[in-house]
Amino acid sequence: MAASDRMVLGPLVGSIDQGTSSTRFLVFNAKTAELLSHHQVEIQQKFPKEGWVEQDPKEILKSVHECVEKACEKLQQLNIDITNIKAIGVSNQRETTVVWDKTTGEPLYNAIVWLDLRTQSTVERLLKRIPGKNKAFFKFRTGLPLSTYFSAVKLRWLLDNVEEIRQAVDDGRAMFGTIDSWLIWSLTGGKNGGVHCTDVTNASRTMLFNIHSLEWDPELCQFFDIPMEILPKVRSSSEIYGLMKICPSLKSGALTGVPISGCLGDQSAALVGQMCFQDGQAKNTYGTGCFLLCNTGQKSVFSEHGLLTTIAYKMGRDKPVCYALEGSVAIAGAVVRWLRDNLGIVKTSQEVEKLAAEVGTSYGCYFVPAFSGLYAPYWEPSARGIICGLTQFTNKNHIAFAALEAVCFQTREILDAMNKDCGIPLNQLQVDGGMTNNKVLMQLQSDILCIPVVKPSMPETTALGAAMAAGAAEGVGIWSLNPGDLTAVTCERFEPQINPEESEYRYARWKKAVMKSMDWETSEAASNGDTSIFCSLPLGFFIMSSMIMLIGAKYVSGTGK
Repeated sequence: MAASDRMVLGPLVGSIDQGTSSTRFLVFNAKTAELLSHHQVEIQQKFPKEGWVEQDPKEILKSVHECVEKACEKLQQLNIDITNIKAIGVSNQRETTVVWDKTTGEPLYNAIVWLDLRTQSTVERLLKRIPGKNKAFFKFRTGLPLSTYFSAVKLRWLLDNVEEIRQAVDDGRAMFGTIDSWLIWSLTGGKNGGVHCTDVTNASRTMLFNIHSLEWDPELCQFFDIPMEILPKVRSSSEIYGLMKICPSLKSGALTGVPISGCLGDQSAALVGQMCFQDGQAKNTYGTGCFLLCNTGQKSVFSEHGLLTTIAYKMGRDKPVCYALEGSVAIAGAVVRWLRDNLGIVKTSQEVEKLAAEVGTSYGCYFVPAFSGLYAPYWEPSARGIICGLTQFTNKNHIAFAALEAVCFQTREILDAMNKDCGIPLNQLQVDGGMTNNKVLMQLQSDILCIPVVKPSMPETTALGAAMAAGAAEGVGIWSLNPGDLTAVTCERFEPQINPEESEYRYARWKKAVMKSMDWETSEAASNGDTSIFCSLPLGFFIMSSMIMLIGAKYVSGTGK
């Protein structure tokens, strides 16, 4: 590529996309939105106890450095000058909670992931302090129900259970943040002057943030007993937070001096990347979980049907905040990973599509993947995963199909709720995320919703949204968000291929399965962490003595072999 050709590329924007399953760094052309280079690293999830989900914050940070360096190397191999990268955006898994020591830069505990259920007993204890044990008591201030999902209860658990964190708070050494805060602080210098901040979209998922005043709420912090001095400063989604600094220990510094100027929680980033800037525009992202967001503009709309009110974005310090209604599903892509890693019925995630396509039906098998309880529209932490409708004919192909169908049924539930709240049904669904590469899933989704499903040809909309926010920031100004300047997106379209009656029948059967998954677990059992029958001595003794008596009786009667 000649020097004159490199000039045509114009300014570039990098995007850190830190998700639950992997970290990626992607580089876009700010003028055309073309993806030029990317690198991805899978992230390990730890499950130390039943219902617990953790990640290593240092592994996450290392993966970011690795992805940045590798993506830049790929650009250089294409003869593209990396000094053309003028800004960096950050998109991240939301709610996941990190506490670290600002004097050493070291995490004080593993990150507690948004899916984690260990805080159910914490939620129950907090509910006792609320009139009528009303989970929606703080809804009009935060947009959220009291749930294990959000950061405040995770932080409360850490303060209650980790002595190192309590001591660091007492000593004034502790910092709290979601993944965006941890990354921005670390990348802008860490213990040597790192910037401790978050943006409004991530703050709105903590349950400590007032979504109307756009500030940390002292009364909420008092209720959860969270010291406000450990919280990050809340900024807009599009402004310069700080400059990238070299990381000597990881030999990472390709983008030293480049401003980090965009920050959006992953689902807000996907909404921006899908160009959903108008009231009523919606998108559904299929990642580890599944998240349907509908832009409600500058008006916060509160759901009567189990949806969340959240901040969509605030594109600059002096720009207005925009809100969204959100339907959150805990398990989507995670069910495919479960089939691969836990059941071992496939070696790669891509094989699930092949298995499902071979049968084209679940043969009456229904899968409710409530591994972390049920999120929207139920908010039922007691639910657990079930597979029902099994016969001797059922095989792994049917289970694979049922797993994909479950993702679609869950989307149908939150879409129905959104249509009721908004009053105007969506006539098509815009989709994105890693699972949208599965054509069987996309066709199933259209069949079950009875509306077209529209997938952009460039599915990396989450990373694109963060890049757009970074490039549009004041002081950067290389990416225009004016509707007339946005690049037209080519799409693949999936139309319904079954009749609505069949769709309704299958959906009704799945809803029946959902009801059977309810009230499976109690907070006492969940907090105990030991599900063995022998943890109950009388029950264990009874069962063991009964077995011994039965064996003895068989021998006495001469039937023992």
